[in-house]
Amino acid sequence: MTRSSQGDVARNALCRSPFLSVKFFVFCHGLLQLSQLLVSGYLKSSISTIERRYGLSSQTSGLLASFNEVGNTLLIVFVSYLGSRVHRPRLIGCGALLVSLAGFLMALPHFLTGPYEYDRSVASTSSNTTDLCQPGAPGAWANLSDASCTPHASRENHEVLLVMFVAQALLGIGGVPIQPFGISYIDDFASERNSPLYLGILFSLTVVGPGVAFMLGSAMLRFYVDVDKVSSAEVQLTNKDPRWVGAWWLGFLVAASLVALCALPYFFFPREMPKEESVETGGSPTCLASSAWGCSDLLLAEVLRGKDRGSKKRENMLSQLRPRSQHTESLSLAEFIRRFPVVLLRNLRHPVYLLVVLAQVNISAMVAGLATFMGKFLERQFSLTASLANMIIGAVNIPGAMVGIVVGGAILKRFQVSLRQCSALCVLGMLLCLLTAFPLLFLGCPTQKVAGVTHWDSSGSGHPATACNARCRCPESGFNPVCGSDGVEYTSPCSAGCSSVALRPDSSVLNYTGCSCLGAPGAAGVARPGTCGAGCSHLFVPFVVLSCLAGILASTSHTPSFMLILRSIQPEDKSFAVGIQFMLLRVLAWMPGPVLYGSAIDTSCVLWERRCERRAACRYYDNTLFRHRYLGLQFFFEVGAFLCFGAVYLILRKQEREASQAEETKAEPEKEKLAGRSTKSPESKV
Repeated sequence: MTRSSQGDVARNALCRSPFLSVKFFVFCHGLLQLSQLLVSGYLKSSISTIERRYGLSSQTSGLLASFNEVGNTLLIVFVSYLGSRVHRPRLIGCGALLVSLAGFLMALPHFLTGPYEYDRSVASTSSNTTDLCQPGAPGAWANLSDASCTPHASRENHEVLLVMFVAQALLGIGGVPIQPFGISYIDDFASERNSPLYLGILFSLTVVGPGVAFMLGSAMLRFYVDVDKVSSAEVQLTNKDPRWVGAWWLGFLVAASLVALCALPYFFFPREMPKEESVETGGSPTCLASSAWGCSDLLLAEVLRGKDRGSKKRENMLSQLRPRSQHTESLSLAEFIRRFPVVLLRNLRHPVYLLVVLAQVNISAMVAGLATFMGKFLERQFSLTASLANMIIGAVNIPGAMVGIVVGGAILKRFQVSLRQCSALCVLGMLLCLLTAFPLLFLGCPTQKVAGVTHWDSSGSGHPATACNARCRCPESGFNPVCGSDGVEYTSPCSAGCSSVALRPDSSVLNYTGCSCLGAPGAAGVARPGTCGAGCSHLFVPFVVLSCLAGILASTSHTPSFMLILRSIQPEDKSFAVGIQFMLLRVLAWMPGPVLYGSAIDTSCVLWERRCERRAACRYYDNTLFRHRYLGLQFFFEVGAFLCFGAVYLILRKQEREASQAEETKAEPEKEKLAGRSTKSPESKV
């Protein structure tokens, strides 16, 4: 058989089996990465809803959100060692199935627990209780959360938390092989011309994925949490009601199902496939598993640099990205573990590397906290629904960050920047970000007037147990906010002294009447259902614009900071240095960041819900304190990143000056020799 006929047979086999095509692998891997990010990002979009449903503090929900990093961090180190020793597609498929299982487990608490119960004014088929003021019937309308406080209910809460934490740990473990092995597999068998394009596509999906997750959360939270358990006629809430809980679990089922479907093709891909035919050869950097802990970020610079390979300086820089894969493959596991701390200490002693990593730790901690609780912040500050808050984040903030990353990479592509100029770009980006973020501390709504919580009248009354509602004997834990005609909010109709309710034709509440705590003494007032609102909607658009602009400016330092690391480390240490960098980001930023933000948010709470004698979710915050502590942490981390980048700039400027002085000193003797020869040459002629 001739060589041409053999080529035809190979091409025909490739056409018959899509599992021998690297393009089909890229397509499958793009879908898998997107669906995986839906599972991991969806929790952040529904964090405030889960808090309200299961009575969690922000500190607990922050720990839950960051717990997937625990399983990820424990195993990610060994990805560097495994490399091509394993059947990468099958391991990716197994990891994806584990991620899918984690997604289904996250939704499991909804099916383990009973229907969501809330205080109501109108009796229904499921409950004959009411939170209206009913003198002469003390305790008959006791808060449902107290009435349902049984040993089983208390145990149920612990079971819910256990299931969710186990699911988050499995999510982290399952996600370990997906991106590193997928990227290394593509880079091994794609042509050198197409490899940057494929990897650029995958990187763009890692940025777009969280935005899609927030949009999914926005859609799912429009449905009532027990849409599968109760009929819509029995639901007396709207999504604007502070007691509303959306169908948080539905998004996990959708995302987990997508991951399971995307996992199936990986069990049919071969361990090795024919390398894609290369139209033109070039120096495209490979990114094998040994450096794939942050592969997408490493290859961003290459993708943005385009097709121009003319500059020798640029080619040399890019060639340093090649990991010593053959050397890593030859290491035994014991030798790999023994070498790791040595390389760790050597890199941490490098001032530029250490400072850039610390700057990235500050930025990552800021992003981790903001991504987890930004939805909750918008809900509380501007009285938004959870669905609308998620839509703003997914459609404005996350795309803004993506624009900043692209702008930073485009600047590197357009100008041949030195290391010092890279650091100057990072300093400038963070400085402008600080100037843009500072006004956010003052753009927010004041704390609403809540009787007995944040507001007392001139006589000092206003507490739910004051004279105007003493005859009602209202439970302190009742929660069904109403807004009085005096502009003051009450935690329930009972606390406002309301004795009757007017209904619309569809059985929804129109208003409450006979409210003894409202109006002039001796006259009953009227209250409407729901909160009084923040009353500062005009500040919402400026806040969103400034926060998006601050995100764009901070993101411009993303690519230059990675180039600082890649071009300042010894070539033989690059693979390990990048792995160490991402391990430190996980341990110092992504794990503690949400917990730190959650703890700061909890300190601004002024009224806690009580469930079974334990502190549950927060019902009212001091909005000013909430804003200052939440955005103050953001500003603190931005200042930390700015100072680290500033120190890097000073170090690199000093190194440049020393290098130029050394060159001048070295060049002076040569100039003197040349000058001496020029003076001797006429004499010799004479």
